[in-house]
Amino acid sequence: MKVNAQSVNFNADRKLIDFLQNRMDKLETFYDKVISSDVYLKVENTSSKENKIVEIKLNIPGDKFVIKKQCKTFEEAIDSCCNSLERKLIKHKEKSRVQA
Repeated sequence: MKVNAQSVNFNADRKLIDFLQNRMDKLETFYDKVISSDVYLKVENTSSKENKIVEIKLNIPGDKFVIKKQCKTFEEAIDSCCNSLERKLIKHKEKSRVQA
């Protein structure tokens, strides 16, 4: 799957990008018609520890899913986003099966 990652207010290292790519590739096991995804990694300048924001826009035929999570680490936020996307993709796949 094509993953467009953009980091805002910091430079993402290779390890984080690889983790993101591996986690996004797992989504294709739930729904194989995923076109592409746009991932925005942001660091908010606040005093709270949960200042890492991950926003994922997933493009599938005829629809688009947007998930945004804020956590202490990027890995935690990416995992949380991907878990939400897995549930959405399963629900979408079941819905399209019922209509067919």
